[in-house]
Amino acid sequence: MSQVSSALPQSAPSHRFALAALILGGAAIGGSPIFVRLSEVGPMATGFWRVALAFFPIYIFSLIKGGATGPKPETWADRGMLILPGVILAVDLITWHLSITITSVANATLLANLAPVFVTIIGVLFMGAAVTRVFVAGLLLAIVGVVILKGGPAALGQGDLLGDGGAVLAAVAYALYILAIGRLRTRFDTVRIMLWSTASAAVCLFPFGFFVEGHLMPTTAYGWAMVFGLAFISHASGQVAITYALAYLPAAFSSLTLLLQPVVAAILAWILLSEPIGPMQAIGGLVVLAGIMIARRG
Repeated sequence: MSQVSSALPQSAPSHRFALAALILGGAAIGGSPIFVRLSEVGPMATGFWRVALAFFPIYIFSLIKGGATGPKPETWADRGMLILPGVILAVDLITWHLSITITSVANATLLANLAPVFVTIIGVLFMGAAVTRVFVAGLLLAIVGVVILKGGPAALGQGDLLGDGGAVLAAVAYALYILAIGRLRTRFDTVRIMLWSTASAAVCLFPFGFFVEGHLMPTTAYGWAMVFGLAFISHASGQVAITYALAYLPAAFSSLTLLLQPVVAAILAWILLSEPIGPMQAIGGLVVLAGIMIARRG
């Protein structure tokens, strides 16, 4: 039986480097709500540009290093498994971006950040994984920290049921994405996985941005800067770092990096949008970090 939350060996350099990549990746993804909020195009088109533009630096990097290393997909089943994370990511981006426009931002962010809970549940029920009480305690403490960060339980009453459901679906999709990437990392290298999944996500998102919203192209340099920032920082950097880390760290622990997003988003909103950080946000951020540290020891 595999351990979802086994203690991370402190003496292994690869694990320490993976942990650093995981934290940096979570922080990079944490900036995505700011880019989405400032984007000139709709949520579906923004999601498309996020992955479509990110494909190019990933592809250029693969050329510099001489292409993807390790095993190549040999069967249609292999190719399907490499495409699957991109399809799941497209579902995650569609449901989460839509939920932001329907329910309150607090509800959408909090409910979408339940992905680590679903990673743990799916891992235990369907993948024969085991969790420790310390890991569960850390996970629950981190969730409490997110609730505090987003304004406490009172903020949850300001949403819309349909939008809240979309945010929960986004959390389930992201959990499946993390688990799928974690399974693929046992066979394929980071670059190959990211090339296939990023391309398939772009293909899935294009019709939603082009036909549903009908406004795909940003019209100003500022608008292009927002989608380029989202693509290069949040996806090409953040998702690649997390995919790399999943070869060395448990999926359930790695999914906790999602809980860094509201902390980073609050800090960036304070710096870039002049949104103040009050005592509740500061306490919530500290509680999230404490929960992650406890889960790491689990």
